Amino acid sequence: MLQAAVEALQNLAQFQNLLFVLLGVSVGMLVGILPGLGGTVGMSLVLPFLFGMEPDRAIALMIGTAAVIHTADTFPSVLLGVPGSSGSQATIMDGYPLARQGQAARALSAAFFASMIGGLIGAITLFLILPVARPIVLAFGSPELLMLAVLGLSMVSVLAGKRPLRGLIAAGLGLMLGSVGGAPTTPFYRYTFDAIYLYDGVPLAVLALGLFALPEILDLLAEGKAISQTTKLTSMRAAWAQGLRDVIQNKLLVLRSAALGVGVGFIPGLGGAVVDWISYGAARQTVKDGENFGKGDIRGVIAPESSNNAKEGGALIPTLLFGIPGSGGTAVMLGAFILLGLQPGPRMLTANLDVTLFIIWTLALANVFGTLACLLMSGFVARLATVPISRLAPFLLIVMLVGAFQSSRSWGDLIAFLIVGLLGWALRRLEFPLPPLLIGFVLAEGVERYLWLSTARYGFGFLARPGVIILGLITVALTFTSIRLNRRTAKSQSDTLKSAEASA
Repeated sequence: MLQAAVEALQNLAQFQNLLFVLLGVSVGMLVGILPGLGGTVGMSLVLPFLFGMEPDRAIALMIGTAAVIHTADTFPSVLLGVPGSSGSQATIMDGYPLARQGQAARALSAAFFASMIGGLIGAITLFLILPVARPIVLAFGSPELLMLAVLGLSMVSVLAGKRPLRGLIAAGLGLMLGSVGGAPTTPFYRYTFDAIYLYDGVPLAVLALGLFALPEILDLLAEGKAISQTTKLTSMRAAWAQGLRDVIQNKLLVLRSAALGVGVGFIPGLGGAVVDWISYGAARQTVKDGENFGKGDIRGVIAPESSNNAKEGGALIPTLLFGIPGSGGTAVMLGAFILLGLQPGPRMLTANLDVTLFIIWTLALANVFGTLACLLMSGFVARLATVPISRLAPFLLIVMLVGAFQSSRSWGDLIAFLIVGLLGWALRRLEFPLPPLLIGFVLAEGVERYLWLSTARYGFGFLARPGVIILGLITVALTFTSIRLNRRTAKSQSDTLKSAEASA
């Protein structure tokens, strides 16, 4: 296998193959920077160009695009507080507050270094685990997938802060919005109000943009300020150095988060939309002095960014071995493999081993190329945070409307964007946490599907399965720990406030 890996690397090193990797990286960066697009759109953009291409060049273009999207999507998450894609939702929790403090370049550079390391760990894990991945993947049935979705919902307790009841209400609202449209297990439509647009549900891009982007732009316009509250920005070189130091100082967090990303990524059916929340919640509960999470803690950027890139390597395991896509992006990739005459399955480890190793090398190289390109852009892009919002707002609104409209290319996208935006603005005014709503929306379909499959096949006996019990205990432990942490943080803040008032 080692000799085959060397030959695959030599094949990738050919000039034309490297050129197509760079082309894929460029496409991935463009898709990642524009909020609301994501991996499915990126893969769909390159799919028409694969007809008639040689397999090596087509794979270089395709993997180059997929690998970089979750690096470049950090730009809107940090600068605008808007998820660039489903994999960068948790980054806004601390990335955007850092941008408000004039530390956008530091947050971006730390995120890019963490993403590169996570992507490389994902590629290495893919190489090492392929021969033994089959029994691991087959061990997860619908009951275990249900419990993983419930584990994702438990992150509500982490993100609700001092308002757990409002967090639960927001998550419940997200679950309701996620149930709009066709049921995942029966031919039945819910909450459509005879509107054809709602038959397919509310698109994730529309909800994320409306929930986070429009309220933020409206508030900034009302204040008449820039995104950053200070005009003092560190130099690009200093930001690179600071970001690298942050990653090195938190190397164990990077490794843990990357391992978590790979683990969640290779579980088919769960997808990558929840891995960053799980990683963020786990980081907040395991690090020391985590009371600043959500206020501008660089560790809140490093953890989700390292995990969402690492999950790409994990997601390729079921895609290559079984032809089971774990997300929309890998579903399009699966179609591209078939288009190129490659049949995902056990043959990818035998007759097509050279192709599999070529994919792994391309994934690793694209992560390095993408990180370098994003670092070169980070200094310039970070300065946008100091531009008055009145000058940026027209451009940002156009980008957001385009991002929303591409979801289904229907005028309903724009109407839904405005309605969800007003809902998000109202919830912010009422001090409801918005991330729990997004978590509930993302996991609604999975919870419903896997609950139906589990009860239909096992009855309520599925609760006695070992994997379900273990995941249930983990969920309870994380929830209990987060509640204690929130109470301790609230008590510490209250004591500090009383001490300040007494001294005054």
